[in-house]
Amino acid sequence: MMLHADYIVNHIFSSRTYVLTADGTDDVWLVDCGDIDRVLDNIGDRMIMGVLLTHAHFDHIYGLPGLLKVFPDCVIYTNEFGIKALQDAKLNMSKYHGMPVVLDGNAVRMKVCGDSERIAMFDGVSAVCYETPGHNPSCLAFEVGEWLFTGDAYIPGTPVVTILPYADKAKAKESVERILKLAEGRTVMPGHDDQPPEWRLSI
Repeated sequence: MMLHADYIVNHIFSSRTYVLTADGTDDVWLVDCGDIDRVLDNIGDRMIMGVLLTHAHFDHIYGLPGLLKVFPDCVIYTNEFGIKALQDAKLNMSKYHGMPVVLDGNAVRMKVCGDSERIAMFDGVSAVCYETPGHNPSCLAFEVGEWLFTGDAYIPGTPVVTILPYADKAKAKESVERILKLAEGRTVMPGHDDQPPEWRLSI
């Protein structure tokens, strides 16, 4: 099955929303969710099945309320801290941007994905989830096919931001080391448009 990865550079902090599709199906998966209007324009009549959340900071989640109005059965995959943050505007920092994002844990389908857990996506295609804390406790990387989606835990050529609440420099360093190993022979897909769109690492 041929996989395709497109991305949108969002208007807030140039964060990226990745749009994942596969030949032979109308299913769509997202990695993070920013400018939802542009996402909907991108997918046409197809259906978004799930969101792989690299972390629960405002600039990577602010499109979720709009997304869930259109696709209420869409599943959001994160870790336990991420689930807490999606329900708390202080934890996800949206309160400080004048656009509070608070999801209803009783109405929204949120699932915890553990380290090395596989998430079934398309027929015969899974995402593998990896814990990559440091920038934030909710940070996850996702391996899908030849791609490694790293969020803000690793942006090539850019130091990991560890000045925000709940950040941890030591864990961030460990996560970067882990990501570099995972990225061997894969294309790194970072969480912001600070660098060229794809990076092939040869380590």
